[in-house]
Amino acid sequence: MSQEKEVQPLSGWFFLTVVIAMLIGAVYLFISGIRIIDGPEPDTPGIWLVILSVFTFMLGIFLSIGFLVLQPNEAAVLLLFGKYKGSVKQNGFWWANPLLIKKKVSMRFRTLNGQKLKVNDHAGNPIEIAAVVVWQVSDTFAAILEVDDYALYVETQSETALRHLASSYPYDSWEEATVSAISLRGDIDQVSEALVKELQDRLKIAGVNVLEARLSHLAYAPEIAEAMLKRQQASAIVAARTKIVDGAVGMVQMALDRLSQQHVVELDEERKASMVSNLLVVLCGEREAHPVINTGTLYQ
Repeated sequence: MSQEKEVQPLSGWFFLTVVIAMLIGAVYLFISGIRIIDGPEPDTPGIWLVILSVFTFMLGIFLSIGFLVLQPNEAAVLLLFGKYKGSVKQNGFWWANPLLIKKKVSMRFRTLNGQKLKVNDHAGNPIEIAAVVVWQVSDTFAAILEVDDYALYVETQSETALRHLASSYPYDSWEEATVSAISLRGDIDQVSEALVKELQDRLKIAGVNVLEARLSHLAYAPEIAEAMLKRQQASAIVAARTKIVDGAVGMVQMALDRLSQQHVVELDEERKASMVSNLLVVLCGEREAHPVINTGTLYQ
């Protein structure tokens, strides 16, 4: 549960007028006291005026320490002798107790461009991975008082979360027994959602809200990149051949059915087998087919 509480400080413009009036009054009292002391008949009130002017001047300087300027999307955490007094989130010119320690916190959106990490995926393959995280501070109390350096905490936890994510999924779906498995390369949206959820669980203790997290770099490590490229090419070739064979079988079946329906020629099983063999060679071959004219019969 958040312990942050928002407080409303006093107007800085009013106290700026008070401080200016005190400084001007201190100068006037000091000059008046000096004139009395330097007069023909020095008197005790002149000394008291000088003392009062010094006190007024020091008080004005002390009050000026309480001024606080907050830009849009900026907050300040107020501490008094180590005790949390509240947070100021409204931008403007304010004044607070000069004894308060005022720690400013930026609540603007920030982008963390993570470095490339070398980790093992779910299948044990070494990969290189990096992510971009968009975040902002939502709880000033937690950001300042729960962690030592919230920006460094975000950077460290983002790296830890990314390493855990990479080890939870395979690089590609064919690394798993089921092709429906979520992979880092093929399921970007699901992986990003999982990364955001894990980052939010890790960073909520620091009062940080994660808006978006996306993979910015994903590749096999250099030592296995060439071997994996060959494997991908082999998988692509097998998939292409499978599609070609499926199409060729369909075309052969269609040709036989139409020849039989239209009574173009009556073929026995042996002639059908020869025709199927020839059509499959023509349709599935990598090179252009060269027809051979047979002037005899199949049995001679």
